Amino acid sequence: MSKIKVFCFGFGQVAECFVNKLIKEKKDLDLAITSRDETHQIEYNNLKITSFFFKDDKFDASLKTKLEEANYILISIPPIDGKEIVANYLDAHFKNLRNCRWITYLSATSVYGDHKGNWVNEESITKPTSLSGINRLKAENSWTSLSKKNNLPLQIFRLAGIYSKKFNILRRLKTGKAQIIDKKNHFFSRIHVEDIANILFKSFDNFKKNQIYNICDDKPTSQSEVVAFGAKLLKIKQPSPVKLEEIESEMLQNFYKDSKKVDNKKMKNFFKYNLKYPTYKEGLNYIFNDNI
Repeated sequence: MSKIKVFCFGFGQVAECFVNKLIKEKKDLDLAITSRDETHQIEYNNLKITSFFFKDDKFDASLKTKLEEANYILISIPPIDGKEIVANYLDAHFKNLRNCRWITYLSATSVYGDHKGNWVNEESITKPTSLSGINRLKAENSWTSLSKKNNLPLQIFRLAGIYSKKFNILRRLKTGKAQIIDKKNHFFSRIHVEDIANILFKSFDNFKKNQIYNICDDKPTSQSEVVAFGAKLLKIKQPSPVKLEEIESEMLQNFYKDSKKVDNKKMKNFFKYNLKYPTYKEGLNYIFNDNI
């Protein structure tokens, strides 16, 4: 079996979970990643990986050779100071990625902005209100433009709020960091990191370029409902509601500007994928029981 050559710009929880999925599926991997540290070798789950220096507009020139060999390129680095640094790098240094079959840019559902609690799909108007949403939409446009210019095999995944064994409401409740915000008709969508990894894997064999997919579960809901469920699981008292204007975190304030329910039908139909965690209840139950 020939090696699958994967290059990950960034190696956060989504990229890690994706690589774990590839290892679990017994794929023979040749993996390279980037980080903000000087180029070095690491071992991850018995896999030897080269981690190339890549920071803002500075990078290790030797990563170019590895990238030219790559079959699959995953970009999970968010915009830096409003700039899409990976698209800019490719635009400046590559005219052709002849071995590449698949490029996936991980965007976010924040590009939709506020839709007053109504449903949005991939055809909905994008009118971001937060700085992160504005920058994500600019980044998507950079990738779309680059793809058309160089005929790249690009797909864009708009990820809802990610939760995992490491980052979840149960941990925040245990540490006293969870809040219930007193805001009516506020809906948002979420997705377990394992489902993202599974869909990325499915897209290896089921790919259509220049497509955008919402990656989220089946049940958009209010933050207060998720907190209530988590508190019930832990058998602890819910935190007292806090008024929106009392929140100190600018990031949280921006989060509450937007209310929308994100539709995932395109994702499920195209990839023929049944979510492992169709709602937050299955996801949090699994995390709770796995930690006992």
